[in-house]
Amino acid sequence: MEISVSFFALLFLLLGFQIISSYATSDSIYGKFVQCLSSHSSPSFQASSIVYGQTNSSFTTVLQSYIRNTRFITSSTPKPLIIVTPTDESQVSAAVICSRDIGIQPRIRSGGHDYEGLSYISDVPFFILDMFNLRSINVNIKDETAWVQAGATLGELYYRIWEKSRVHGFPAGICPTVGVGGHFSGGGYGNMLRKYGLSVDHIVDAKIVDVNGTILDRNSMGEDLFWAIRGGGGASFGVILSYKVKLVGVPGTVTVFRVEKPLAENATDIVYQWQHITDKINSDLFMRLLVQPITVKSNNGSTKAKKSQKTVRITFVGMFLGDSTRLMSVMNKDFPELGLKKENCKEMNWIESVLYWAHFDNGTSVDVLLNRTSDSATLMKRKSDYVQKPISKNDLEGLWKKLIELGKPGMVFNSYGGRMNEIPASETPFPHRAGKIFMIQYLVNWHEEGAEAGKKYVNLIRELYSYMTPFVSNSPRASYLNYRDIDIGINHHGKDSYQEGKVYGDKYFLNNFERLVKVKTAVDPQDFFRYEQSIPPLPYSGKIHRERELPLPGHCFGYKNNICCLFRGSKSMLFDVN
Repeated sequence: MEISVSFFALLFLLLGFQIISSYATSDSIYGKFVQCLSSHSSPSFQASSIVYGQTNSSFTTVLQSYIRNTRFITSSTPKPLIIVTPTDESQVSAAVICSRDIGIQPRIRSGGHDYEGLSYISDVPFFILDMFNLRSINVNIKDETAWVQAGATLGELYYRIWEKSRVHGFPAGICPTVGVGGHFSGGGYGNMLRKYGLSVDHIVDAKIVDVNGTILDRNSMGEDLFWAIRGGGGASFGVILSYKVKLVGVPGTVTVFRVEKPLAENATDIVYQWQHITDKINSDLFMRLLVQPITVKSNNGSTKAKKSQKTVRITFVGMFLGDSTRLMSVMNKDFPELGLKKENCKEMNWIESVLYWAHFDNGTSVDVLLNRTSDSATLMKRKSDYVQKPISKNDLEGLWKKLIELGKPGMVFNSYGGRMNEIPASETPFPHRAGKIFMIQYLVNWHEEGAEAGKKYVNLIRELYSYMTPFVSNSPRASYLNYRDIDIGINHHGKDSYQEGKVYGDKYFLNNFERLVKVKTAVDPQDFFRYEQSIPPLPYSGKIHRERELPLPGHCFGYKNNICCLFRGSKSMLFDVN
């Protein structure tokens, strides 16, 4: 008994020492960071007002305010040493300079919706550069554009557009609390993608802080970097400050519908036919299928007690840019199998449709879009796939059986085609364009706390993903960057960084990965902006061709003919890349 007590006493002391050591490290970094920020700011600026150390009473509140996946709110989740919450673009620039000088890695967070938490966790000492204070939106209806800072949410953007115009909108996601910075830099799709494409297809300018702390716009960053941050993930290349977007036209009346089809009502045949028309039907129409295992009760017509039976329900959710009369004409002609009726349709204006898709009750004030924390956090795991040829009826029936067997995971089918078929795959880093019938999102949410429960549900969604292998894209099996999934590969940023990055990079970006690598090598060759799935720079042999004075301290000349430059003090080194 004495040995056991001694052991636990020693364990308690060791854990206590680790906690004290962590706080001490945090306090040390806090002091250095505040001092550095002050030295790079105006004399009147109080750097301590935007920096939170672990001992600050508001640290946990600030940290958890923008964590949407509660898998990453545990005692064992790595915590940032400090959180920096800039209120001015110059403070972002200073934060980048200080993080390099002090030697601490940044994690850049705009809305906190990263499914794997990579914007606010890391296995190396890090700090969070939290962009939530930088959320100004300037809408110019005259030239149909808007400047949007990275910390703004989609809901705030939609609201500010609606304030100025009832006939303008923007093609982006349906969740109003998603941050602009991450959503746009990863592609950004929503229920107008068949009409207008992605968010990145409407970005006309941007501001970014590069590895040297310099604020660049489209003109000064150059077209290669501007291309890369429109779908290649901004956090691999710098800190996105803002995007300038071109607004799109929306009609005065749009129509939404929601139709549920259980398997007993010919759902398999309807889904099969949907696959054949969903990428070809009128581009004003977007349809999303929610595929969910459910339990229903049936007594089969007897007087006995009802019995529970597991089945699958398919829910068709649609958005049409026009009135219900025109929608019914389209559906009766091209997709009569659904049996859509006029009474299934709801006409409304575009901003009301934003509320509808975000699951707000009818009559909810549009002001709710300004609520940055309106959706609740949950335990979750997500994955993605692309379907290029219709799944047969037999295979759909096999899928329903698999969903019933697994019990918990569901799927979302999102229709492609339309404008997506017209934009070349190389136009932006987001390559999933022509030839994709629909995208699949796999999803599982749960409520049970603890590592064992999390492991159980993650394994269920992985099993479903594995089952779908024969029916989705291959060589490589494509994934969507904004549906972050570390199962498809991570980077340890060692000597094999490029090879590791290529594993997930080819899946997210297909043939665009190599161009992204070249841009990365040009603008951040030392890989300062890195995380578990960032774009790696090209490896280099170490052979230096020549050195020359730089026009600007720390500015890299770029990549050309297998030669890349790397800054070293006030000089650049030109070296071979393998």
